Amino acid sequence: MISNIGIPGLILIIILALIVFGPKKLPELGRAVGQTLSEFKKSAKELTSDVVEEIDEAKELATKEVSEEMKKKA
Repeated sequence: MISNIGIPGLILIIILALIVFGPKKLPELGRAVGQTLSEFKKSAKELTSDVVEEIDEAKELATKEVSEEMKKKA
């Protein structure tokens, strides 16, 4: 959806933001949005690494259980 905006659309959005928020408030707003996106990315990376870690642990446990079952049968 955002990729359909184009350059003229971005210019219009920037002009509207300047009118609504003013030149003094706009940098603060940009900083807040940047920090929010940064925190979101950090949280997403942590969540992804936690899920991958859990999957790896489950694979190891399953492998151990299978090898123990095979030892019992042998």
